[in-house]
Amino acid sequence: MAYTVLARRYRSQDFDSVVGQEAVAKTLKNAIETDRVAHAYLFCGTRGVGKTSMARIFAKALNGGSPEIDALIMQGRDTDVIEIDAASNTGVDNVRELIANAAYRPMRGRHKIYIIDEVHMLSTNAFNALLKTMEEPPEHVKFILCTTDTHKVPATITSRCQRFDFRNIPTSKIAEHLREVVTKEELSAEPELLHAVAKLGNGSMRDALSLLDRLMASGDKKLTVHLLQELLGLPDRELVGTLLDRVADGDAGAALTAADALLARGNSIDQMIDAILERLRDLMILAACGKETTLVDLSVESRAEEAARAKRFDAAGVVHMIALCESVQHAAKRSSSPRALLDALVVRLALTEKLADVTAVVTGARAVSDAQRSPEPAGAGGKKR
Repeated sequence: MAYTVLARRYRSQDFDSVVGQEAVAKTLKNAIETDRVAHAYLFCGTRGVGKTSMARIFAKALNGGSPEIDALIMQGRDTDVIEIDAASNTGVDNVRELIANAAYRPMRGRHKIYIIDEVHMLSTNAFNALLKTMEEPPEHVKFILCTTDTHKVPATITSRCQRFDFRNIPTSKIAEHLREVVTKEELSAEPELLHAVAKLGNGSMRDALSLLDRLMASGDKKLTVHLLQELLGLPDRELVGTLLDRVADGDAGAALTAADALLARGNSIDQMIDAILERLRDLMILAACGKETTLVDLSVESRAEEAARAKRFDAAGVVHMIALCESVQHAAKRSSSPRALLDALVVRLALTEKLADVTAVVTGARAVSDAQRSPEPAGAGGKKR
C-alpha cells in the first residue's frame, strides 16, 4: 500500500481532537446542540492550523450518522459535502456550476455543504456570482469558506458569514501532539528534538508533522537534535552556546574559534547571525523577567541551561548586542567581505562588557572632574566661608 503522510494519517477526527482551537470547537458544538447553525461560515488562519479539518468535522456533525458516511466526509469524498479548491477553480463558470447544483437537495444527508478552500483566490466575478446565493441560500445549503488571506475576501462576502479566527498553535501543544505521534509510530525522540520541530512549525501543526515525516524517513529508531541539524543545515545549538559563553567570558579569540567551527559545518553567515539573534533574545528576556517567564519558548532542559547563561549577561548589554547583530546582518548581505564583518561582530560582542566598563569609568571620571570645578556652595547668609 502507498505510504500516507503523518499530516493525513493523524488528522483530527472530532472536535475534541483539534489541537489548539478549543474555543472554535466549543462554539461550533454549541451551535449544533442549540440548533443555531448559520448558513455560512468563514474560517480564517494561517496554513496548517486546522481550518479544513474543522470544516470536515463540522460537516460530519451536521450530516454524518454512519461510519461509512463519516469516513467519506473526512476524506473529502462525500456527495453531499462538496469540497472546492478555489486556487484551481477561480473562474465565474466554476461558481455558476456550484450555484446550479445547490438548488438540488442532498442525496442522503440533511444539508448540502460546500467547503471552499482558499476562497480568497476566487475572481471578482466569481465572488459576485457567489454573493447572490449567499444572500438568500436554499434552506438545505451551508457554506464553509476557508482562507489564509482574510483581507482579500470582499467585505460583502465576509459580512454574510460567521467568522472564526484560527490562532497559531502554541509550540508546547504541537510538541505534545508530536510526542503522541512518535509513540504511536513505535519510535523514540529526544524531548529537545520534539520541541525544536514544534518551534520550526511556526504555529502550523501540518508543517511540524511534515518535518517529522522527513526525520522519520531517515530510518533511525531514535530521532535526535543532531539529525534535525544535519537534515536542515541548522547551526549546531551547542556550538552557538559555546560562542555565547566565550562572549560572556570576554574571550574574543575563543569566540572567533567557535564562530569558525560553525562556518566549517557549512552554515552561512546569515544563518549564524540568525541563530545568535534568537539565543540573545532568549537571554535578554530571561535576564529581564526571570527563569519562569512564559515569554521564551524553550523546553525544560533548555530553559534551565539558558537561565544559567543569562545570569552572566546584563539585559541592557544584550539589547546592545542584538542591535549590533542586526546591523551587521544587513551590512553583510551587501558586502564583498562578509566574513570580515562577521569576525568584527564576534570581537565586538566579546568586548561589549569591557567597553561598557570603560564607558562607566570615563563617565564617572567626568562627573568627579565637573564636581571639582564647580564653585563651593555659599554658607549661611549667602557668604562664602
